[in-house]
Amino acid sequence: MLRALLTCLALLFCATSPARAQTPDLQTVLQTYAAEVADPGRQTVDTVLGALVDVGGPEVQTFLERWADRGVYQRAGDGRFFYATEAGDGYALTDPATGTDAGTASRAEMTQIRPNGGVRRVIASALVQFQLSDPDPARRIAALDAIARSPSEDQLGPLRASIEDEPDDDIRARKQRQAGMLAASFGATPEIRIEAIEALSDEIAVDVRAALNQILATRPGVATTLPQDANIARTLTPGEDMTEAAAYAQLVEAGLAQPVQGRDAIKAALTANITEGSAGGVPLGQLGSEAARARAYEALAAAGSVPPLVTEADRQAALASHVFYEEYAEPDPAITTAARAALDEIETRVLLWQGLDLGLDSLSLASIYFLAAIGLAITFGVMGVINMAHGEFIMMGAYTGFVVQQVIPDYTLSLVVALPLAFLVTFGAGVAMERLVIRWLYKRPLETLLATFGISIALQQLAKNIFGTQARPLTSPAWLDGAWILNDVAGIANIRIAIFVLALVFLALILFILKRTRIGLEVRAVTQNPGMAASMGINPDRINMLTFGLGSGIAGIAGVAIGLYAQVTSEMGASYIVQSFMTVVVGGVGNVWGTLAGAALIGVLQKGIEWVNPSNTLAAQTYMILFIILFIQFRPKGIVALKGRAAGD
Repeated sequence: MLRALLTCLALLFCATSPARAQTPDLQTVLQTYAAEVADPGRQTVDTVLGALVDVGGPEVQTFLERWADRGVYQRAGDGRFFYATEAGDGYALTDPATGTDAGTASRAEMTQIRPNGGVRRVIASALVQFQLSDPDPARRIAALDAIARSPSEDQLGPLRASIEDEPDDDIRARKQRQAGMLAASFGATPEIRIEAIEALSDEIAVDVRAALNQILATRPGVATTLPQDANIARTLTPGEDMTEAAAYAQLVEAGLAQPVQGRDAIKAALTANITEGSAGGVPLGQLGSEAARARAYEALAAAGSVPPLVTEADRQAALASHVFYEEYAEPDPAITTAARAALDEIETRVLLWQGLDLGLDSLSLASIYFLAAIGLAITFGVMGVINMAHGEFIMMGAYTGFVVQQVIPDYTLSLVVALPLAFLVTFGAGVAMERLVIRWLYKRPLETLLATFGISIALQQLAKNIFGTQARPLTSPAWLDGAWILNDVAGIANIRIAIFVLALVFLALILFILKRTRIGLEVRAVTQNPGMAASMGINPDRINMLTFGLGSGIAGIAGVAIGLYAQVTSEMGASYIVQSFMTVVVGGVGNVWGTLAGAALIGVLQKGIEWVNPSNTLAAQTYMILFIILFIQFRPKGIVALKGRAAGD
C-alpha cells in the first residue's frame, strides 16, 4: 500500500492535470478519515496518506510534519482538526487547510493526536517525498539525508521524479547519485541493478562505497559440504583465515559440535553429580587433582550422566570434517560480481587520490618547515653560528602578529602590516643579538650554542611575563577560511595553500638577494673566503651582522605564517627548532636549494610515516629522526653539498 502511495506521489510532482482543481481540500479529507487520523495505526495510516497525496500542496506537507510531531489537535464539538498553540488557559487554533486563524478553544475541548512510533516512521517516509521538491534547499538536503540513513525501494520513484525540476546543480547531482544507489540496491530486475552498479564505478564518494559494501555484505556459514545454492564469497581455513577457537565456537553455535568442557564446567558437573560422598565413583577427598576429576567425569560420561568429554582430537576431527565460508546476503552472483568489480575500481581510484592528498599534505608541511628553516639556513649554514634561539625569533614574529591584530581589527590589513613589522622586529633583535653576543663567539661553536640556548630560555620567560602562559589567537582573514576540496578524498586548507605560496615567494626573494644584489655578492664572498673578501674592501663584521639580522627577520615572518594555524605560545619555537636544524643539515649546509630539498624530504617522510602509523605521531617523529641519522651517515654533506672552497671549510 505504501509503495502505491509513493508512486502516486511521484506522479503528482510530475503532472499538471486540470483535474487537480476538483480534488477535495485538506480539511475535507481529514473529516472523511477522522477516525483514522485521530487514532492512527500501522494498518490504517496508508489509507489516510493516500488520500492526502491526492490533495497535494504545501499545506499537506505542513500537516504531515505537524502530525508526526504531535502538533495536531481535534475539537470535540465538531471533530475538526487544527494546529493548536497554548494561549492563556486554552489554545489558539490554526486551520491546517488555509493556515489562517481559527479562533480559540478551551483545553477541555481539544484532544492532542499522538501517533505511535511506528506510525510516525510511516509518516516520515511519506514526508521525505514531499521534501524532495520543497522550495527550501535545506529541506531538500534534509530529505536526501533521510533517504541516505534509511534507504528503501519506495523512495526510488519519487526521487527520480524530483530530479528533472531540481534547480540546484549540486543537489541535482546528489539526487542522481542517490537514485543510482537506490537502483543498485532495489532495482526491479537484476539487469537494472547491474547497470546502476556499473554506473556507480565512476564515483568515489563515501556513500557510494557504503552502498556497494552493503550489497557485498556477508554472513558466516559452516556445513559438512559447501552449499551449491549459496552465493559464496570465500571459503575460510581454520588457523589461517580464522582462529581454530573461533571456528570451533561457530560449530558449537550451529549445533554441529559439543562445547569444550573447561575446568569450571567439569567442576560444576561433578558437583551436580555427587552421591554418597563421591562423584563418578571417585571419593571427594581424591578430587583435588585434574587427573582425578577427569577420571570422575569420564565415568559420569560413560554412565550417560554428563556429555562426553571433548578432547583435542575431537576438536581437530570436527574442524576437519566441516567447511567454513562466508556467504553473500545478496543471492544473485551476477550482482555481487558487478558490485565487487565496481568497488575494486573505486578503491583503486581512491588509493590514487589518497596519494595525491598525501602529497598535498607533505607539500604543505614541507613549506612550513622551509619557512621555519630558511632563516636558520642563513645564520647556521652561511655563518656557521649554532643559534638555539632561532625558534624564539619565530615566536617573536607570531606575537608581533597577535599585537598588530589587537590594534588593527581588520584581519587582512593586520596581516599586511604584521608581515613586514615582524621582519623589522626580529631583524632588529637579531642584529642586537649578533652585536652583543654572537660577534664575540665566532669560531667557538660550543660557547655559541650555550649562549644562544640561554638566550632562548630568557626570551621564552620574557614572553610569558608579557603575554602569559595561555595560547593567544592569531586569526586568519576570512578569505583564508575553508579548504580547496577536490573530492571526498583529497583536499587542502586554504591557509596551507597561502603558506606554500609565501614559501615560494621567499625562495624567489632570497635567491634574488643572494644572486642579483650587491649585499648577496658580499655575503657569498665572506662565506667562501673572509680574508680575501676583506682585502677587496668588504667589511666582514658588517656582512655578518646583516646576514644574522636577515635570517632572524625571515624567522619572524615565518612566525606570523605559522601562527595563523598553530597555537601562539611562548614555547611554540621549541616545536620547530629541531625540525629546522634537521632541514638545514639534511638539505646541505649553506645552500638555499638544499634547504628546500631537505624540507621536502622531511615533509614527505613525516607524512608518509604518519600515514602508515596514523595513531602514533610521536613514533612517526622518532622514525623520522632515526632515518635522518642513517641518511647523514651515508651523505654527511646533505642532499645538495657545497662545492669549491666553501665546501672545504
